Amino acid sequence: MTLWTRMAAVAIAVVTAQAAWADKLPLNTISSYLNDLQTAQGTFTQINDDGSVDTGNIYIKRPGRMRFEYNPPNESLLVASANAVFIVDSKSNQAPETYPLRRTPLSLILARNVNLGQANMVVGHDFDGTATIVTAQDPEHPEYGNIQMKFTGNPVQLRQWVVNDSGGGQTTVVLGELQTGGTLSNRLFDQPKRSRD
Repeated sequence: MTLWTRMAAVAIAVVTAQAAWADKLPLNTISSYLNDLQTAQGTFTQINDDGSVDTGNIYIKRPGRMRFEYNPPNESLLVASANAVFIVDSKSNQAPETYPLRRTPLSLILARNVNLGQANMVVGHDFDGTATIVTAQDPEHPEYGNIQMKFTGNPVQLRQWVVNDSGGGQTTVVLGELQTGGTLSNRLFDQPKRSRD
């Protein structure tokens, strides 16, 4: 390899690295995007830990509220509201399973004030050539698991997240086009009963 070829290769590598860095969204930009996201709704595809796939509709009302309505044959319901996560199994007569929201990585998306610059919250900040990937955890309780969020830019949009829970399970949620803004009824986020509300 000649000196000129080496210099050209180094120049190309530097330009490529700079282009990738230019497309990597800063953490404060992502924090601002999440804080500005008040309401959103759309479709989702969920890849479960066992490899099964579910689809449905998602509703987000920040801070603190989210609703997953699953399509048949699943027909389950997950609601985050009132600092708790409720999971209703449509095939069960039992009361909903309930977990404190703060013990789940979803709390990082639904927090009143998202600050990804907080010490020890972000444990990964990468760019895959298409999207910025941010891995975040509760800095005071990393044992609760983490969430890996994928964002595209221009304009900034949340495209996907992977929840790695405290039990070692992994759930991937791929979002369709989100409609942001507008009004969502608070009743969507009421605590569900035994059947799907």
